[in-house]
Amino acid sequence: MSETPMRARAVVDLAALRANVRALRARAPRAQLMAVVKADAYGHGAVPCARAARQAGAEWIGTATPQEALALRAAGDTGRLMCWLWTPGGPWREAVEADVDVSVSGLWGIEEVTEAVRACGRPARVQLKIDSGLGRNGCQPADWEKLVAAARDAERAGLIAVTGVWSHFACADEPGHPSIRAQLNVFKDAVAYAERQGLTPEVRHLANSPATLTLPEAHFDLVRTGVAVYGISPAPELGTSEELGLRPVMTLSASLASVKRVPGGHGVSYGHTYTTPGETTLALVPVGYADGIPRAASGTGPVLLGGKWRTVAGRVAMDQFVVDLGGDSAQVGDEVVLFGPGDRGEPTAEDWARATGTIAYEVVTRISARVPRVYVGEVSEEAPAHRAGNDRNAGHDTGSDDTGDV
Repeated sequence: MSETPMRARAVVDLAALRANVRALRARAPRAQLMAVVKADAYGHGAVPCARAARQAGAEWIGTATPQEALALRAAGDTGRLMCWLWTPGGPWREAVEADVDVSVSGLWGIEEVTEAVRACGRPARVQLKIDSGLGRNGCQPADWEKLVAAARDAERAGLIAVTGVWSHFACADEPGHPSIRAQLNVFKDAVAYAERQGLTPEVRHLANSPATLTLPEAHFDLVRTGVAVYGISPAPELGTSEELGLRPVMTLSASLASVKRVPGGHGVSYGHTYTTPGETTLALVPVGYADGIPRAASGTGPVLLGGKWRTVAGRVAMDQFVVDLGGDSAQVGDEVVLFGPGDRGEPTAEDWARATGTIAYEVVTRISARVPRVYVGEVSEEAPAHRAGNDRNAGHDTGSDDTGDV
């Protein structure tokens, strides 16, 4: 870790990430694993997290946008890579030339990707998405026959290879929800129809993080793991991170910018929604909603300072918030931990989610680029992408040297 003092820092433990990938692979031993690094790896940093995931055996990396996928290629990633959130006029040709698997949900997508193929002179790897019931992207079952026919014709013409058929759950984080069974049935029917029409996808995939953890029937050939890679439980109903064998990867902390005594009745931050009940010490934490600290944490967000949990006093501002130390003391430069794995008694991202009425996904993803990422647990050399599938029975990391990865 850098020894340079920082206003704030998000420490990202890549050894923990590798351990999480291995734990998730153990949950789906017969399937390949995709580590999803969309949104800059849920705020953790896409390039180092993708590299660490491949070192731990992730055969695939997934992104939402093609720009995210192309950035990984530019950074040197050479393994199987898929992106799925396309709009008309997107960088189809660049994705095809970069050997990115592209997702198609409608006829317009087939038309645009084949046009790109004709322009660059090499076939595209295409995965077809069926809307099995989530109601977002994906081809409606009523239109599936037309999409499959168009893809089959393009494949027979040598323009594309249909490498996958996939979909996404709506309620896999709610075990027993009736939509789970319904979506499984729709997906199985869609795959069966595509195969009857002559398509032979390499991978069929439906399982996200919660389904990977709880629904073996949905593992098929590939599981797509997102938030669980970063050590966060996909849902409280499934258990805590620790109960699921996962370790949170990010620790967010800051250095106090001000400590001062104030009298009772002193207003704190905008609107004076908090007033000191008596003479006390106020400590200023130099992060705010520009750094991704939710304004909804005003009066509720927990931090660890001086060995005790404190709560945000008053409103979170753009660049800072205040905590009331009561009778305790502190010094400028002291560390305050907003969230982490919980080892030192600090709050977790789940604690912040409960305090602000959201989910832990949002808590980590919204931490802005203004907060430097500091990476620990890196290994000395990169695992080649073609070796990502080896060592499927490897255990958890036990230290930052982690030489067993390469």
